[in-house]
Amino acid sequence: MHPSEQIALIMLRIYERVLTTTSGGNISIIDEDENIWITPAGVDKGVLKPSDIVCVKKDGTLIGDHKPSSEYPFHLAIYKQRPEIKSIIHAHPPGIVAFSIARTIPDTSVLPQTRHLCGSLGYASYAMPGTDALGEQIAKEFEKGHSVVIMENHGAVIGGTDISNAYQKFESLETSVRTILCGSALGRSVALSEDKLLSYKKYIERKFPEQDATTSYSTQERTSRTQILKIVKRACKQGLMLGGYGSISARWNNDDFVITPNGVAKWDLTADDLVQVKEGKSEKNKTADPAALLHQEIYKKHKHVNAIIITQPVYLTSFAITGKDFNVRTIPETWIYLQDIRMAEYGAGYSENGEISELISEQSPVILVKNEGVIVTGNKLLQAFDYLEVAEFSAKSLVLSTSLGKMIPISDAEVEALGKVMGRWKNYDWKI
Repeated sequence: MHPSEQIALIMLRIYERVLTTTSGGNISIIDEDENIWITPAGVDKGVLKPSDIVCVKKDGTLIGDHKPSSEYPFHLAIYKQRPEIKSIIHAHPPGIVAFSIARTIPDTSVLPQTRHLCGSLGYASYAMPGTDALGEQIAKEFEKGHSVVIMENHGAVIGGTDISNAYQKFESLETSVRTILCGSALGRSVALSEDKLLSYKKYIERKFPEQDATTSYSTQERTSRTQILKIVKRACKQGLMLGGYGSISARWNNDDFVITPNGVAKWDLTADDLVQVKEGKSEKNKTADPAALLHQEIYKKHKHVNAIIITQPVYLTSFAITGKDFNVRTIPETWIYLQDIRMAEYGAGYSENGEISELISEQSPVILVKNEGVIVTGNKLLQAFDYLEVAEFSAKSLVLSTSLGKMIPISDAEVEALGKVMGRWKNYDWKI
């Protein structure tokens, strides 16, 4: 894809996720000839087209119908300082801005994948937007080795090895800081030790056994692939799944299943990227998500489970980083669908020691894991996704209610009455 197409696509994605405004933010890519492609000044980010992107040639010549972003000076300064950085994203998403105006650096060790992706964060003191002084402040932080810099009273600037890498860092950081902010309404967020963070690094580096030969796909498996792709795109668009974290699988035969791959951004997935796991081995020449072993264990233990989603939505994860109990007695739908949300210790999602599979049951389809996120199971993929939506909406209501006073749950008598109609509510024919 051409740099101008990549930039327009990612900017639209950021805008549709409500992570920037019509006029806010900018993105650039430096190509192999050291030309910088950058978003234009004064063009609506919600309707940005590839033809709107400006090229600043190595010699300073401009190509395009618009002026380059006024923030071009700091993009140039970063590229000069760090040749390995090939794309830069700058924006003012609310969570990151909240930290920048409080002049506080968020703790990325609360969620391990954020620490892994973003590393330690830099902090650039305030300077006037569009000036060389701002570029110098930011470049100093990149010179120290940071690839993510909080800009005082401004936002953040993020560098990546390509535009997908930069976007994954951006999305992960904003999700993490929003989770921390929501968690503050519940209690104190718990940061992970370096040893525990190292366990995540080891987890993502492990390999699933591979099949000896390429195999064909049955009709049922092809159907599962199509369904997974639809749910992945839907979850990403709704902010229920990140491009750089999480996994979705669907059982297609006995204990065999299809799962999302490792190392491919969820936003960019195709059906061919998905990985078959058959008889305990993954499809040849493909890398299954590291959670494949956990998915496999759940399928073997629970025959009623035919779909699994592991993800990290903001409000559910705010319970995971604080360890606070999730009270499902909020509204009838929440109790009927979820009944009992249990919580596992950090690391349970990275192992096959049985802790997660022991917690899961038909009465407990949703499991929170401390400092990791949520594991959702269902008889069908759409059912699991609905459980995820219900759980996240309920978690959001619980977080918001803390500003109003004590949450008043549904009474025991009301729960007993709900139990009598529960079967009618849960037994839909879930189809995509």
